[in-house]
Amino acid sequence: MNTKLIAAMIAVLVVSVTMSALSVAPSVDAQEVTPYPSREKTISVTGMATASVKPDQLNINFGVETQEKTAKEALDSNSVLMNQVITAIKSAGIPESDIGTSSFSIYPVYESHEDKTTAIWTQTLVGYKVSNIVTVHTGKLDSAASIIDNAVNAGVNRVDSVYFSLSPVTQQKLKDDLLEKAVLNAKTRAEKALVPLNHKIIGVKLVSLDEFSVPTPMYSPATYARADSGAPTPVFSSDQDVSTSANVVFIIGSN
Repeated sequence: MNTKLIAAMIAVLVVSVTMSALSVAPSVDAQEVTPYPSREKTISVTGMATASVKPDQLNINFGVETQEKTAKEALDSNSVLMNQVITAIKSAGIPESDIGTSSFSIYPVYESHEDKTTAIWTQTLVGYKVSNIVTVHTGKLDSAASIIDNAVNAGVNRVDSVYFSLSPVTQQKLKDDLLEKAVLNAKTRAEKALVPLNHKIIGVKLVSLDEFSVPTPMYSPATYARADSGAPTPVFSSDQDVSTSANVVFIIGSN
């Protein structure tokens, strides 16, 4: 009887140990198997690309300011001059589609006076001022001098800015080209850095693209020659350096 009891107890122990081994095995495997992404080795590199290009768009901001005793008189006077200006711009070979209003305003003008007895300052309405500013965007870069001179002769008394830039079409084409070069530059830099480490690129984890950078050279109105001086207005364009960058995170592995 004791022998049977001992044999039964041994059998129970064997089964318990076996079940315990079976239940522990999966948890051990789960601890040993680490998800692949957590074992990734990466290198982050920033690639650069630059280009020097000739601008293909001329931009001019100028307009007419008039002041009269009443708002209507100021507006009428401004309208007459502005119509003359638009006609003069067109005579320089610029179509109406390249001309647009950038700002228009009308506001009262006051003069301040001090009462000598009370030392109190008061304001008196002396008239109204109308400002009408137009912008010309054109691909005729050589027309800058004639546009400005014609406009000034027609009544323009404000020249806010003259600058050369890249047209939207050119910007988009250049942006696509430079982005590709920036990514390739990042890849080349990563490959060179990995040579002494005996590693290589095996994949891409992340690509981050920076904004396209186009500096705009400005020309001060004070540098323009007067149209009535007999000499054409000197305005020159120059090449522009544009750039972009791309940050790429590469997945790497040993050779």
